[in-house]
Amino acid sequence: METPLNGPDVGPPTLERIRRAPKVLLHDHLDGGLRPSTIIELADETGYADLPTADADELAAWMLRGANRKDLTLYLETFAHTVGVMQTAPAIERVARECAEDLTADGVVYAEIRFAPELHTERGLSLDAVIEAVITGFEAGASGTDLTIRIICSAMRHLDRGLEIAQAAIRHRDHGVVGFDIAGPEDGFPPDDHLLAFQYCQRENFHVTIHAGEAYGPRSIWKAVQYCGAERLGHGIRIVEDWTTTPGGESQLGRLSHFLRDARIPLEVCPTSNVNTGVVERIEDHPIDKLVALRFRVTVNTDNRLMSGVTMSSEMAALVDAFGYDWARLRWLTVNAMKSSFLPFRDRLQIIEQIIKPHYAPLEAWQVELPL
Repeated sequence: METPLNGPDVGPPTLERIRRAPKVLLHDHLDGGLRPSTIIELADETGYADLPTADADELAAWMLRGANRKDLTLYLETFAHTVGVMQTAPAIERVARECAEDLTADGVVYAEIRFAPELHTERGLSLDAVIEAVITGFEAGASGTDLTIRIICSAMRHLDRGLEIAQAAIRHRDHGVVGFDIAGPEDGFPPDDHLLAFQYCQRENFHVTIHAGEAYGPRSIWKAVQYCGAERLGHGIRIVEDWTTTPGGESQLGRLSHFLRDARIPLEVCPTSNVNTGVVERIEDHPIDKLVALRFRVTVNTDNRLMSGVTMSSEMAALVDAFGYDWARLRWLTVNAMKSSFLPFRDRLQIIEQIIKPHYAPLEAWQVELPL
């Protein structure tokens, strides 16, 4: 990443300053972060003819409009085009390489990027070939940078290949794949539909994160944690439906909420995406600030950089604008994410101690020295 902020560059957390601070990303979909120009070029190369436009700026705007329809199922429809151009190994490698390059440019020092291998087999690629293409692309894009990037393999929850995807993920566990997930429409497709896959991961000592608590409420979260062994929750914000409010205006946690907080189960919160899918109306209404205040293990994420028109830096800047977060809060969220990663403990600690804390030290020192 760039030279750490110091001297006259140190000041309040503006978008540009945040971009130069170290960030950690745990919830980002590979097929939700393509460059519009790349989609157009790959469509031409691979013969994909269904794009709504061949102009990069128009395509970016179309994706943003298409995703911002306040419904998760409608949101997911936009992926037909990105997945459509990711059906060959060279195309997948390019998308993965550019993903790593874009994250590096945004100051991300650690990322876990997820994708569904089964969606990229329409032209004959095997699951293993798809995963290997992503590995190759990530290695090329992160080479010579401060970015450490890993893979989470997702199974589509409305299909029936969970165990097969989990097995494929574990075959590549020594080559950059660190976890298993299920993604896709949540309502009507509970996580325990894929119980065999999750039990297999547990027997293999393999990490699990599950999309839960985005388009469905606490019962989805409960099943993800107590039936399927989720170590982290993708989104998870509808845990607030497990709360009541006392006459004095305080939040009274239910038993599931207490369990999540006590067990320090991380929430992979994606604020802008939640606005796009209609979970909340605007960032200012997002429950992230309440979750932070109650000391849940909150992390901040992008979900889909193209569809939501965001970066990690812009997500953090939005929280600064909405809730007045300072450098200390941004550091807390960043360390939360690194502590919650699926890297081995020693590797997590190394990134925290050697990259995150040193880069944040001058920022927090600036805050302490502010006049009263």
